[in-house]
This record gives sequence, C-alpha cells and structure tokens, in this order.
Amino acid sequence: MDELLSNKIREQFPAMTIYKDPTSTGSLFAGRNLPSFVKDFLLKRYINPDGSVNSEKLTTFLDAVIPTEQSVVKDKLDCGEELTLLTRFIVYIDLVKGIRRFSIPDMGIKQNEGQIPEYVYKAHSGELVDGEKWGIIKLALLPDNDGKKNHVEMVDYKPFKPYKSVDINYLKNAREAFTTKEWIDFLLSSMEYDANGFSSLTEKLEFITRLLIFVEPRLNVIELAPKGTGKSYVFGNLSKYGWLVSGGKVTRAKLFYDKQKQQNGIMKNHDFTAFDEIQTIVFQEPAEIQAALKSYLESGKTTIDNNEFTSECGLMLMGNIPLDSNKHPMNYRYFDSLPQNFRESALLDRFHCFIEGWHLPRIHKGMIFKGWTVNVEYFSEILHSLRTQSIYGIVFDQIVGYDKNADTRDFNAVKRITVGYMKLLFPHWTNVNKVDPDEFDQYCLQPAIRRRGIVKEQCHYIDPEFKTSMPNFWIIDKGCVEQDLFA
Repeated sequence: MDELLSNKIREQFPAMTIYKDPTSTGSLFAGRNLPSFVKDFLLKRYINPDGSVNSEKLTTFLDAVIPTEQSVVKDKLDCGEELTLLTRFIVYIDLVKGIRRFSIPDMGIKQNEGQIPEYVYKAHSGELVDGEKWGIIKLALLPDNDGKKNHVEMVDYKPFKPYKSVDINYLKNAREAFTTKEWIDFLLSSMEYDANGFSSLTEKLEFITRLLIFVEPRLNVIELAPKGTGKSYVFGNLSKYGWLVSGGKVTRAKLFYDKQKQQNGIMKNHDFTAFDEIQTIVFQEPAEIQAALKSYLESGKTTIDNNEFTSECGLMLMGNIPLDSNKHPMNYRYFDSLPQNFRESALLDRFHCFIEGWHLPRIHKGMIFKGWTVNVEYFSEILHSLRTQSIYGIVFDQIVGYDKNADTRDFNAVKRITVGYMKLLFPHWTNVNKVDPDEFDQYCLQPAIRRRGIVKEQCHYIDPEFKTSMPNFWIIDKGCVEQDLFA
C-alpha cells in the first residue's frame, strides 16, 4: 500500500486503525488458535503510539486468559481456582432438564460439563442463546445440586464486543475521501491482504466479492476455485458472525433444528454459513437436507418436524475445481465439481451468485498485509451493521429498470448482488443524486448480471429446460426518477 493511501486511512479512521506486522507479531500468538478479529483486539489493546506492540504485557495477558494447553485449565479448576478466559464457547439449551449448558472445545470442556446459571443468563438477555459465542468468561468448579458430581459453572460473562455499536454514517462520510480504486485497496487491507499482491482489478474485485455474503442477508453464493486462494481464511477469521464448516458430517438437525435437543442449528444465529471444500463434507440424509435447503434458499424459511425455521443466514458453497495450463476450468460444466447430491438444477437455481475462483491468485507470504489499516473487529462490525441498511435497496429500485416479465429469481439475484456491491464499494450512495451511473454500472449492476448468468448457464447444462438468457436491466435517467416530495 502506498504511503498516501495509508495516511488517508489513518486520517479518516484515527481511532480504529492498527499497525499490522505479521512477521513480528505472529510469534506472539503461536500455539493459540485465534481468529483475526480477536488478535486485532488484543494488539490494539497493547499497541504503542508508533505502531509497535508491548510484547511483554501482551504475552502476560495471553498467558492469563488464553492458555496454550487444555490441561492447565482443568488442573486449576480442579484445585479450586476461578479462571477468567477469553475464549470461544458453544451454548446448548437442555429444555428437558431446564439447564443451559456450554462447551469450550479449545479447552477440552465438554457439553455435559459446563452450566450457565440463571443469574448470568438474565444479566445478558438475548446474548446467551444457543450457538457459538466469543466472550470473556469466569469459570469455577462447583458441585451439582445432588452433591454427587461437579460441573464447570460460568459465574460471570462479558460478551466479546469491543464495539458496542458502530456509526454507519461515519463510514459513509469517510468513504467520500477515497477514490473507488483506493477504497478497493482499503477493503483488501481490512481483509489483511496487500493490494500490490494482486495483478489486476479483476483479481481484486473477485476477491472482494467474497464479502458480499457478509453484508447482504440471505445471499446464496457458490465459489469454485483452486486450492490455496484463501477461501477458508476469509470466512473463518474475519467475523464472529459467520460459521465455517470444514469437513466432517453435516445433518439437517445441525443446520436447521435439532428436534431431539430442541435446539436451533448453526444457520439460525449467524450471518452466513460457509461450507469449505464441499467435496469432503458428508451430508447425512442428503434427500432431507436437499428438501429443506430448497425451501430455505427460496424464501428464508422451511419446516423441520412441524417447526417453522426462519433465518436471514446466507449460504456459501466452496469447492475446488481442476484447471488447465491456462488456469481455466478443464470442464465447462462447473457444477460437476460439486457433490452428487448438490447437482440438481432446481436446487442450484436458488443460488444467486457465482465466484470464478480461477481468477484469484494463490496466496503467498508477500500478499499478507503489513502497515496501517482498520482493525478486523471494527471491520467485521461494519460489515455486520451494513446488513440492516435498507436504503441501498431503495436506491436500486429508483434507478434500475428491468423487463417486466423478468424471472423472479433472476431479478432477486441481480438486486441482492448489486445492493451488496453498493454496500461494500459505495456506502455513501444513500440517494439517487449521489450515484455515479458509470461506476454503478461497472462495479455493481453488470457484475451482478454476469454472476447470476453463470448460475443459469450451469443449470442449463444439467437441465436444458433452464434458459440461459438473462432479463434486461438498465439504468434509469436521473431526470426521470420521481422525487420524494416529503424528503
């Protein structure tokens, strides 16, 4: 990143910036499996004005709240000590016994060992619902009510949320200071990648497209790419609001609703669920999962064992695809790279967007960002907050014309993708008059049409009844846009 852009970032986001130097800080976190949003929080806490890190204080804090060995945690609890940990934990609600349970997978504490008392739950209403959480928790080993056994009790809890709220208007105003190409480089640095490591604007935009699912509710995406292009890193490190599924068995109960446990699945309380290396994931009861997915992908709801499941969670399918010597897919039928139970046109047609991962470079050390940029925790909160901003959809409706007989799925897909790009690239476009028609067409509308078009074309190869042609979309002349008289 050039110095001019670096200085501009520091000027516009003075309280949110952090100096990143993976070479000097990487060893500080060795042995601790921490996502980037946690690392940046800790670095910012112990950063010096010149960007260097107080390594001694940081290491002391890490040793106290994030031990490297599971045995240390259990040993101290067994000796009667109370422990305060910054950790990932998973909440389970046992409705039969009326107990809120939790597990800490990274510390070896199992589901049947952890309990959340009523007073802790009530003190954090709406926070300790079932699902994965990050937070600062205080633990103690206490006897069960019958006195026969012990359990690990969460005696105190503080949600990991350094930013209680973020000011979207601040972001919109800050965006005005950047050119579009500068903002693209800024987004890449916020994702912890150096823009200079990308050889073209096409590569950059393909990479940033991965963020669409972070900002637009119920956007469903397929990405096929060669190995080593950073898929799992983006979806597993940049936000606590997403869930990355990497291999193993997946059931309908795990995804949507577990009737036996009376517990919501992972898609209920997350912004997105990403399946990494979809070819290696084993789907149990594939027919049931497929039926539930069809309904959910279409409308955001499905029925599981007579229970209606609703969510705003987007779905991401990521898989590898073989390329030829020119780095193009060896097979023009891209969806042949998906597992057999996903190769149904009626299911795939419900996906909005396709990412051509073969346009992405293989990640190497030189691409890892070094310098000043916003910390990942702030960045993730911004992305999360943009999901509820409806103004961009309103602007789309005001400036985009389309064939009145356009297929509903095509229209919804183009709108969702376009709006997602607006949120990412042009958050300051909050009314028609601020929109640059040429940039809107180049960076938002045309990419949306093309990415939905790929899905349609690939569905056609599976089932020729699916048409490949996309409806027409165009930009309405500003002079023809009806103005709100009451604005």
